[in-house]
Amino acid sequence: MTYDIAALRSHFPALAAGTAHFDGPGGTQTPEPVIRAVADALAQPLSNRGRITLGERNAEGIVSGARRAMADLLAADPAGIVFGRSATQLTYDFSRTLARTWSPGDEVVVTRLDHDANIRPWIQSGATVRWAEFDPGTGELTVDAIRAVLSRRTRLVAVTAASNLIGTRPDIPAIARAAHEAGALVYVDGVHHAAHSLVDLEALGADFFVCSPYKFLGPHHGVLAARPELLETLRPDKLLPSTDAVPERFELGTLPYEFLAGTAAAVDFLAERLDATATGSRRERLAAGFAALEAHEHVLRARIDEGLAALDGVTVHSRAADRTPTVLLTFERHSTADAYAFLAERGVQAPAGSFYAVEASRHLGLGDSGGLRVGLAPYNDLEDVDRLLTGLTDFLKG
Repeated sequence: MTYDIAALRSHFPALAAGTAHFDGPGGTQTPEPVIRAVADALAQPLSNRGRITLGERNAEGIVSGARRAMADLLAADPAGIVFGRSATQLTYDFSRTLARTWSPGDEVVVTRLDHDANIRPWIQSGATVRWAEFDPGTGELTVDAIRAVLSRRTRLVAVTAASNLIGTRPDIPAIARAAHEAGALVYVDGVHHAAHSLVDLEALGADFFVCSPYKFLGPHHGVLAARPELLETLRPDKLLPSTDAVPERFELGTLPYEFLAGTAAAVDFLAERLDATATGSRRERLAAGFAALEAHEHVLRARIDEGLAALDGVTVHSRAADRTPTVLLTFERHSTADAYAFLAERGVQAPAGSFYAVEASRHLGLGDSGGLRVGLAPYNDLEDVDRLLTGLTDFLKG
């Protein structure tokens, strides 16, 4: 297992600007092969999908290639890969579709830990809502917290695989087992999780798993994975002439072919560049690459944790035993918005806010303001970390 950070960074044109990016949880920088794939898709003939003209065949090849790539990334069936404008849009679409199968008094479970994109669509679906709480002291969301709000009327549990605010990774397989025992489906927000850990849809126990390629080096759009046989049972709104085939029945209008080409290129980049020595199938190379990435991020996170512990007046709200390399900070005598601006002037990008995880921010006692979020991405190195810690040290002296 090898992780050549210098070689990897050389593929990111944006890094030449000199900024140390800790804003990966909000969206990563883009490697040159992904940029090239988007441009190449637009430079060749493109038409609505089909098999007669070159433009039609190009479009068909891009879509099928992107489905296979995402299926390899998520250990899913390509026939269960649905593309949408964003994870938020996909969740709204599926909440409305699933709600049609529910009766008055049926319940959904949502959690305080989640991004609002996996809360508000379910609240607005019309079902009775039950809240699962996480422990604000530890950041942990336990399976017992989920079990406490399950009932015979629970139809769906919506839960994050990793908090985009504080990094907590709940035990999704255990939560899924509890939900399934109660007869409920499980809708997993994997947007933050998929950027740091290799996903296995079946191992997680997720019935639906949604993620966003721009969080793992790809373009801006959303992806949902589910079993094709489950998708066959759902009847979304669609135009009369549009296909009723799965997964296309869930995809509204013409797909963004250039972004799908970029997504396939992002998956290939992860398979080829995180561990350049890896061999085997794309899935096997992804597994080796994510193992190398997690080891690299562990070293950087340890340096961040050690550096923050040496600073006075800093509260770290990311405390779960299992968490992504994402740290939320607040300061005793300083504004996090001021810290954000101070660091930005010094070429360190670490934004402040609640990042749409408003329920989690409020549950932590931070209101809607949240904190300063430091999140790692594959291209971060020790020099970035040292610049961050130096910047925070200088800020706290003011």
